[in-house]
Amino acid sequence: MKNKILYPKAYTNAHDLIALLLSRGLTIADTNKAESYLEYIGYYRLSAYMYPLLQAPKDQHRYKPNASFSQVMMLYRFDKKLRLLIFNEIEKIEIAIRSTIVNIGSELTGDPFWMTDGNNFIDAVKFNHTMDLVDAELRRSREDFIVHFKQTYSNAYPPAWILAEILPFGVITNIYSNIKVARIKKNIAQKFGLQVAPYESWLTIVTLTRNSCCHHARVWNKQNTIRPMLPNKMKGKWITLSTNTLRIYFDLCIIKYFLNVISPQNDMKTKIDTLLATYPDIDTAAMGFPKGWEKEPLWEL
Repeated sequence: MKNKILYPKAYTNAHDLIALLLSRGLTIADTNKAESYLEYIGYYRLSAYMYPLLQAPKDQHRYKPNASFSQVMMLYRFDKKLRLLIFNEIEKIEIAIRSTIVNIGSELTGDPFWMTDGNNFIDAVKFNHTMDLVDAELRRSREDFIVHFKQTYSNAYPPAWILAEILPFGVITNIYSNIKVARIKKNIAQKFGLQVAPYESWLTIVTLTRNSCCHHARVWNKQNTIRPMLPNKMKGKWITLSTNTLRIYFDLCIIKYFLNVISPQNDMKTKIDTLLATYPDIDTAAMGFPKGWEKEPLWEL
């Protein structure tokens, strides 16, 4: 294992950082405005958008000819709008998945309180951890319907359709992955035209992508660390062109697939087309987009 060292860098103010960037060859037309961006956005956050503009080898920190701070801000703004687009589409998926898990679980168990009954789950340790999260959310919630339930009913927990409204999406997906009865898991996955294993894998991708958007993390050219599982068969239309499954394009394909099930007339492709047209200098190959992606069966709907 590599020996650790103490972090050596001292704090550098925005004015001095501008001077550093200029010395490395980055063109900055308006240094006052750039300094303001560094103060209110942060050099470290913006450095992720500076990285693609560096010459090779990148560890020498020299910028490509004609690389500019305006390009940095263009990438930053594009990434921000991409996150907003993604988050808006995932909201629809999240609500549909919550509803499907609640409805099918409640119907097949015949128990409104099945989500808080350990007998319905495989892993007791995982279930207990989930219940700790459930308890924390119930203590924290000031939603009128939760206050009303506590004041009116003697049950320790609300029924699944109430409880699911206050649980984070990650907790909902963990509940699904821990369900004991295979038929329940299968029926939920089949609602979206998938087998259980790829459905769970895609839920993980949706959750991680959602979290990145929530925390304002870079998504446009980031390489994911978890490779999604590919289904053996699926009811909905899918892609045929080869692409890197660790890039954001593949995440977008997963999101589009779910939307095509939930809302067949969705306008996700129109939104992506509009965003890319607004930022024509974006390197879509760095996002994993293959040439001709727009003609794929998945995107033709």
